[in-house]
Amino acid sequence: MQTATRPANFEVSQPPAAQGVARNIAMDAYRGFVMILMMAEVLRLSRVAKSFPDSAVWQFLSFNQSHVAWAGCSLHDLIQPSFSFLVGVALPYSIASRMAKGGTMGGLFTHAVWRAFLLAALGIFLRSTHATQTNFTFEDTLTQIGLGYPILFLLGFRPVRWQWTALGVILTGYWLAWALYPVAGQGYDYQAVGVPADWPNHYEGFAAHWNKNNNLGHAFDVWFMNLLPRAKPFVANGGGYLTLSFIPTLGTMILGLIAGSWLRTEAPAIPFRKFLICGVAGIAAGLLLHFTGICPVVKRIWTPSWTLASGGCCFLLLAGFCWVIEAKGYRRWAFPLMVVGMNSIAAYLIAHLWESFIVSSFKIHLGKNVFQLFGGDLEPLMQGIAVLAAYWLILFWMYRRKLFLRV
Repeated sequence: MQTATRPANFEVSQPPAAQGVARNIAMDAYRGFVMILMMAEVLRLSRVAKSFPDSAVWQFLSFNQSHVAWAGCSLHDLIQPSFSFLVGVALPYSIASRMAKGGTMGGLFTHAVWRAFLLAALGIFLRSTHATQTNFTFEDTLTQIGLGYPILFLLGFRPVRWQWTALGVILTGYWLAWALYPVAGQGYDYQAVGVPADWPNHYEGFAAHWNKNNNLGHAFDVWFMNLLPRAKPFVANGGGYLTLSFIPTLGTMILGLIAGSWLRTEAPAIPFRKFLICGVAGIAAGLLLHFTGICPVVKRIWTPSWTLASGGCCFLLLAGFCWVIEAKGYRRWAFPLMVVGMNSIAAYLIAHLWESFIVSSFKIHLGKNVFQLFGGDLEPLMQGIAVLAAYWLILFWMYRRKLFLRV
């Protein structure tokens, strides 16, 4: 990991390496929005909502700051696909910049592999911070991106039609592998693999291939994870998350790569029509597969239908940010998002490592009851607001001093 610099002026331009194409500020704003959603977990809206069970507003906020139990989608569920999607969007700009600076294909691919390794290693490190030994796990955002990034990089040199073809092959092949894998039927001990006895999300018939911890991805992890040093044998992931999800996650990144290729080649125009068509088509295709029982929309195991549906949402979000910021020119409001979006790795690390330190510092210097100003029911929210503000001020300090963490 290294620090990089960019101009502190908000009107950031793409360097000459990108062949004079102006920087798309909407990408950074969208990335900042996603990172703030992630950092805003400190608001603990679900805890607050429990104190106001009759409030529709608090229940709505709680739902959208929580992952759905299995099928479906909340706003919180769009964080990881958006982050993955934006990795793809940024890649054409990165390749153009490095090639214009004299980079070679071999050198760039070596850097891509190294970047992939660092992302995976960083993900494992963050998942090991409270463990007794290295917690080898590969289902978090950074490791999932790292596992698929070298392939994404190679596709970045191919025409868009190749990228669409790769997407089709990946999603179809992955779906077929799951569909052909024999699933244990009646008598399968779900409780032994962490699924509660009253779990309401079991599928019947063909859709049962995508049941929690009774699927191809779970079988792979039981084999693969036990090849690695562990404090105790791996039985199942409590949330149902899987290593193999990096394959359809690569599909999400490819959708972003396609969007980024269109943005760069058609600049300064914004390909709104293409974005809207892809957005609506992706959501419609995902829902069709879900409701016909062909493939349910489940984020936790990143089903192909989830790739399509969430990717469609990402196209629409990117179109929305581009319309407001690039087409209409309303940029000043996005500055707080830019501060975070231009330093996403730093934001990710701060959110995962600094919360307890910041909270304890507030309570040490301002008093243990400092966040009970509006009563105990709202204490988690008040504490979260303070922590979130501290996160942003740290990133703003880094922005002003041109300190940007890059992998």
